[in-house]
Amino acid sequence: MLMSKRDQPARLHYMSYSYRVLSPGDHVLCAVSGKRIPLEDLRYWNIARQEPYASAEYSVQAELADRRARGVIA
Repeated sequence: MLMSKRDQPARLHYMSYSYRVLSPGDHVLCAVSGKRIPLEDLRYWNIARQEPYASAEYSVQAELADRRARGVIA
């Protein structure tokens, strides 16, 4: 029996301009908001942290939080 990968999160490896699917699925969860991101709508991610984001705003929030945690900014 074939199992569908619908409604299952994918596991991805994020690269500069693309990503590689490690485990099949149809979405990922935003690292900041927890929102579900269909793979066809995924546009923002961080290579170093290997995190997906639902929008550019969430990407900036994650970057600022990371810099604060490292003491780079107050």
